[in-house]
Amino acid sequence: MHRLNRRSVLTGLGTLAVATPLRARAAGITPELIEAARKEGSVTWYIAQVDTATAEAMGNAFTKQFPGVTVSVIRTTGQVAYERLLQDLKNGAPQCDVFSSTDTAQYPALKKRNALADYTPAGAATLLPAFAKVSDPGYTYPSSATAHLLIYNSMQVKPADAPKAWTDLLDPRWKGRVATGHPAFSGCTGIWALALTKTYGWSYFEKLAKNNPRIGRSGNDPVTLINAGECLVGPSPGNTAFQQVDKGNPIVPVYPTDGATLCLGPSSVMASAPHPNAARLYMEWLMSDAFSKLSVANHGDPVHPGLALTSGQKPLDQVPILSLTVEEIAKGVPEIVEQWRDTFGG
Repeated sequence: MHRLNRRSVLTGLGTLAVATPLRARAAGITPELIEAARKEGSVTWYIAQVDTATAEAMGNAFTKQFPGVTVSVIRTTGQVAYERLLQDLKNGAPQCDVFSSTDTAQYPALKKRNALADYTPAGAATLLPAFAKVSDPGYTYPSSATAHLLIYNSMQVKPADAPKAWTDLLDPRWKGRVATGHPAFSGCTGIWALALTKTYGWSYFEKLAKNNPRIGRSGNDPVTLINAGECLVGPSPGNTAFQQVDKGNPIVPVYPTDGATLCLGPSSVMASAPHPNAARLYMEWLMSDAFSKLSVANHGDPVHPGLALTSGQKPLDQVPILSLTVEEIAKGVPEIVEQWRDTFGG
């Protein structure tokens, strides 16, 4: 079973990965590939790993590096992106060139459908070992990652009163003031809910339901609600939370004492990509130093070595992680969605 847990992070971070067996030759970014991509002119990116503004900025950064290849950014939540992709495939009308979701279990299912291209970007060889272990060589690689944290509104919650652990969200004083995403839409939220169920049982969410949380769709929705003061506490992707810190907004990220969850951002080239060369160039870029630096600058956790964190972020080897296997996610998230609807409605 593929597992990314604290032990693998502890042993993996800070050293170069041993190259994994390659199913397709890693050609890297070559003049020939760039020219072929420019002839196609564009690449369509289904992306759930960051918010819309960040995704658009990333697409623009690619075009700046490779003039003549524009990026059509289709940013939705992880589950919505997947359903859209499946509908494209069902209709025989492929739109997506590169698929970057937040649910690692989607990729084995796509591979079984022969929907993923067999392509290995050069950057696969320099993934940190912990992330190389959760790759599917030749098909799927983590291009980004972010810890899923607690956040609170600093204008309305004193640090001494702020939640320190996930169990603190069950305190009746937060009734009506907790915000969450929805596991049927957000891959990161599904993984968070599954990990907490594994740790505390579904009774955790039955207790949370008594606090009448405000449930959005995206894992980023709690950030919007808490930033506005409509809610005060809740879970959030770390990258979005720390971006709010940069902007001077009243968001304080907290690494929960009972363990953060880790939201991986796998990426794959689609076998039916309408722009196959541009797709391969984009995948090379997603796995390159240029994208890694951009991702970390936007407060993602590094998947390659040698990149320093900022704004109070903790290296993953210093963070307790509630780990899940790909197999657990594939089986567990659909069950979580049904339990969620039974408990919370919607």
